Amino acid sequence: MAWLYLLIAGVLEIAWAFTMKQSEGFTRPVPTTITIVAMMGSFALLSLAMRTLPLGTAYTIWTGIGAIGSFVVGIAVLGEALTPLRVTAGALIVSGLILMKFASAD
Repeated sequence: MAWLYLLIAGVLEIAWAFTMKQSEGFTRPVPTTITIVAMMGSFALLSLAMRTLPLGTAYTIWTGIGAIGSFVVGIAVLGEALTPLRVTAGALIVSGLILMKFASAD
């Protein structure tokens, strides 16, 4: 269950990062509210995952899901640049996440 909590927490992190951008500095009420609710859910699920997963593994995977997901959303939804250097950086993050998962005993 811990890995499922962690996956959902990571997806919520992507959601709050995106809606934070859409909130335009917390000046738009609906995206601001979604941001806060998604943050709370993300942190709550991360804390549940940390009951059994090691801190370093859980936090690294959580931030990595958020980073890669936000990277993809930025390109696909917000029209951010897709450059070879950014793709390489993203691939290195994903490689690190895979290694962290394999290094975890859980």
